[in-house]
Amino acid sequence: MFTFESTIGAKLGKDVSKDMLDSANPCRNERGYKNPILTVDGILVVESKLLLVRRGREPEKGKLALPGGIVEYGERTEDAVVRELKEETGVDTKPVRLLGVYSNPGRDPRGHFITIAYVLDRIGGDLRAGDDAADAVFISIKQLPVLAFDHSKIVKDFLGQK
Repeated sequence: MFTFESTIGAKLGKDVSKDMLDSANPCRNERGYKNPILTVDGILVVESKLLLVRRGREPEKGKLALPGGIVEYGERTEDAVVRELKEETGVDTKPVRLLGVYSNPGRDPRGHFITIAYVLDRIGGDLRAGDDAADAVFISIKQLPVLAFDHSKIVKDFLGQK
């Protein structure tokens, strides 16, 4: 059992089994095929420090991760990453460039999530944890711990492209 929040429709907000989630998945098309869920993650570096959130929920509760989340229906991914960063960290951002697309079906234990990662610039806001983040922090890119999910790979790709 796990709690799954979907911003594609209403928040379920209750414990559901994977079978129940699969049967209620709003991402099924008219032929009944299940589709991956689209997410965004943001890379924001200020003065050689990377913005991270401490996960407040399972999976990987308590681990540091890139801020991000599910793209809402009808929302551009560029707008979604700005919204998610604001909701989780209080920081206002603007996309600078696309970093990459991460589509490994096993990257998240809840199911097949595809993320689009963006490099961002800070344009304002006050740092504070929000939404489902237990904390929001800037950590030196030279002292990063292992991050949740495949976020260490995403950061490694970013550092390799700088």
